Amino acid sequence: MKQRKNIIKIAIDSPAAAGAGTLGKSISKHYNLLYLDTGKIYRMIAYIKINKKKKYNKKFIKKKIKNLNLKKLQNKNLLSDKIGTEASLLAKNKNIRKLVHSFQINFAYNPPKKFNGSCLDGRDITYKIIPDADFKFFITANLKTRTLRRYNELKKLNKKITYNEVLKSIKRRDKSDFNRRISPLKKTKDSILINTSNLSKRACFLKIKKIIDRKLNN
Repeated sequence: MKQRKNIIKIAIDSPAAAGAGTLGKSISKHYNLLYLDTGKIYRMIAYIKINKKKKYNKKFIKKKIKNLNLKKLQNKNLLSDKIGTEASLLAKNKNIRKLVHSFQINFAYNPPKKFNGSCLDGRDITYKIIPDADFKFFITANLKTRTLRRYNELKKLNKKITYNEVLKSIKRRDKSDFNRRISPLKKTKDSILINTSNLSKRACFLKIKKIIDRKLNN
């Protein structure tokens, strides 16, 4: 596989609703990096499985991933609790992971020349997808904070959803992500821990920016 040299590679792992997506986007924009929320790919596949059952097969999924339009991953329909739960289950499927893995690797190591590098967030980015990343972060927050964030996000889409439903969903996601046999969520020894529970979006961004700038300027 072709790999660009002298690019910035940032790897972020985190449990659901810890704020990794928001941080990943802001950091990518600041340093002109190609950004990918890898969880959205699994959500896209989950959406197809739930809503387009007749088209759900390996050949169709492979084609969708190969021709993936990043803008389509911003579809609000992918944010539903049902889609998230199914995505977490699909992430345990070895064949699905193999298809997504190839796309992620190419995305990370061969971003278009107009970008200075790449930034990916997910569950196994720091040790499976970009083990040689220049910067590795494990973004987390306490359960209450993550539940409230996801609840507020989903409330805009589904007014009937309750806080307790979201809490149960987050707990299920954590159990699935941390305990799956294939590429479980874990903090690597060389990942920098960032707890966003009591930090604003701006404070989180500045904290990570300081770490990155320190290394880039040395």
